[in-house]
Amino acid sequence: MGLLTHLLTLPVAPLRGVVWVAQRVTEQAEAEYYDPAPVRRELADLERRLVSGEIDQSTFDRREDVLLDRLSEIAEFQQRMP
Repeated sequence: MGLLTHLLTLPVAPLRGVVWVAQRVTEQAEAEYYDPAPVRRELADLERRLVSGEIDQSTFDRREDVLLDRLSEIAEFQQRMP
């Protein structure tokens, strides 16, 4: 039965390979998108820019809100993952 199954499913083998690659690419993209480290680095850089006077408080507050929302999104995603 193994040889027969192999022969009958041979035409779809390339499709299975493409699906496997697509799954790995998706997993890697999610890992990078939901990595909190770059967001934390950007928060630290934002604070440095505020302290050095490169940006004003309102710019800092707006950008900080966006970054904190992003961290919340990441935390929610990580809680849903096994």
